[in-house]
Amino acid sequence: MADNNSGFYANPVVKWIEYRLPIFSTIDHVVGTQYPAPKNLNYWWNFGSLAGLVLVMQILTGIVLVMHYTPHTLLAFDSVEHIMRDVNYGWLLRYMHANGASMFFIVVYIHIFRGLYYGSYKAPRELLWFLGIIIFLLMMATAFMGYVLPWGQMSFWGATVITNLFSAIPVVGEPIVTWLWGGFSVDNPTLNRFFSLHYLLPFVIVGVVVLHILALHQHGSNNPLGIDTKGPQDKIPFHPYYTIKDAFGVGVFLIFFAYWLFYNPNYLGHPDNYIPANPMVTPEHIVPEWYFLPFYAILRSVPDKLGGVLLMFGAILILFLLPWLDTSKVRSAKFRPIYKQLFWVFVLACIGLTYAGGQPPEGLALIIGRVCTIYYFLHFLVLLPLVGWFEKPLKLPASISEAVLKGDVQPGSAGSKA
Repeated sequence: MADNNSGFYANPVVKWIEYRLPIFSTIDHVVGTQYPAPKNLNYWWNFGSLAGLVLVMQILTGIVLVMHYTPHTLLAFDSVEHIMRDVNYGWLLRYMHANGASMFFIVVYIHIFRGLYYGSYKAPRELLWFLGIIIFLLMMATAFMGYVLPWGQMSFWGATVITNLFSAIPVVGEPIVTWLWGGFSVDNPTLNRFFSLHYLLPFVIVGVVVLHILALHQHGSNNPLGIDTKGPQDKIPFHPYYTIKDAFGVGVFLIFFAYWLFYNPNYLGHPDNYIPANPMVTPEHIVPEWYFLPFYAILRSVPDKLGGVLLMFGAILILFLLPWLDTSKVRSAKFRPIYKQLFWVFVLACIGLTYAGGQPPEGLALIIGRVCTIYYFLHFLVLLPLVGWFEKPLKLPASISEAVLKGDVQPGSAGSKA
């Protein structure tokens, strides 16, 4: 045990529990003084712990909301209104859960882009990256099914449009759609299936998160320099240095979250979802939640239905090939001048896809969507391999300690010196 924990472990209650169930020493090894982390992690590394915080918040608020929700097409919409109007602090729980989904995706998207920028998907962290993408896929499935539960207009028609996409798959498409619906249209069996899976999948995500953390601890965190730690001089204990840093990040995040929760709780949703579902009235413009818009734009950028579906799923599945598509031996974009520029072009393309996905598929929005879709796949399939072969990286520092002592930190990254 670490010296600064000796007093804690000498406590008779802690000592009694630890002898029978070594929970405190396990926590200490995972996020405590026994876990050495690179000494130069900046605030972009806060978003992993923030994702864990939001996941716990979503599970807790979801458990309470389920106590008052009724998964039936005739009662679902009214039960949500009952939560909002009659349950003590029901409005707060519902807004925390609904906006918490958006916060979850904001945090995870930043976490993914940080991994792309600093090369966190490269060897020996490929499995860590794969598990992160699996978590992302589970999040998308959970969020989609959760959006259906209020049974408003956008819930119903969103479910109808998205589930119908599977019908484009040859041979097995129609049976898949029938299984998802539980019948021959989006109806009560569909709502019950989505409700059951929406409640189950967050606990599956927790299981994958545990594997994600185990994979992280196998080789340790990547760092802004993208070089391996050379010894104890390159590391510091996770606690108290990064627990304090994470606590500060949590405070900033909660302020950001509080703004949306108390001042703009409906901005990230769609007003049509406050209208009860009506199969006889189609909304003028069916759109998913904002965090699905880039993939929705990719889907609509291809006139062919099957082609659009394949591209949409391919946009996510291509991330699994990233460790091999990126042929550079250098991890961090800080030392890759060409890749750094391409990364920011890629970010702009993703923003363009988000904009195009929220607009009707016509005119300028359709052109932007198609151009950004082309660049999205061009970035991964063509530019990354070519740049890795021909780019001349900048000289890497000899060690993390040398870079930290020389003040060689990522520009604009406050707190890079841990």
